[in-house]
Amino acid sequence: MEKKNILGICIFAGLLSIAIALPTAVRNFTDSSRNVTVKGLCEREVEADRAIWPIVYKEGGNSVSSLAATVAEKNKTIVEWLRAAGLSDEEIDVSAPKIENLAANGYAEHRSYDYVMTSVITVCTNKVRFVVDLQKKQFDLLGKGIAIGSGNSWDYPVSYDYTSLNSIKAEMIEQAILNAREAADKFAKDSGSRIGRIRNATQGQFSILDRDANTPYIKTVRVVSTVNYSLR
Repeated sequence: MEKKNILGICIFAGLLSIAIALPTAVRNFTDSSRNVTVKGLCEREVEADRAIWPIVYKEGGNSVSSLAATVAEKNKTIVEWLRAAGLSDEEIDVSAPKIENLAANGYAEHRSYDYVMTSVITVCTNKVRFVVDLQKKQFDLLGKGIAIGSGNSWDYPVSYDYTSLNSIKAEMIEQAILNAREAADKFAKDSGSRIGRIRNATQGQFSILDRDANTPYIKTVRVVSTVNYSLR
């Protein structure tokens, strides 16, 4: 009899514990199933802070030595033109010229020269607007007998880079999360709920793209943050 009483008390205590814990468990389960995932976008326009401009030209001839001398003289003329415009020697790099033997490569027909030499002088500077304006004056070199390329070819494109992302990254992430919160608040209001704590979030990757094809030195920086909120 005594054992039956003890067993009954244990069963009663167990049922009582379940009854006490059940509302909390149901509430926790309900809370865990009520959440919303939203995305917050932040975009900002910035100017590139580094320009890399390859100045390219080709020279043809039948003698390698005379061709090399001509290229060396023209390189000197271009470097002097860049210095006179306001660039320093640290911003100018003269690469070793590349020579192509047309006859040896099977281009015997319809050719005027046996050799073609390609010279590349690269300007790398943080004076972005300066480079943009200087490119408009590159035809001044035509009067000196130098026909340089546009620099927009596949092999030698002009590039404008934005290297100061770290200086605006924190502000943009903060703004993206605020925009996500606004979207979550609207969703909660429409559904008769309230926004709770952040359950999890992902920053998203930053992208830096040209604003348009005509002004590649102006960039659009973009980030999308994904935030999951609990709903109450």
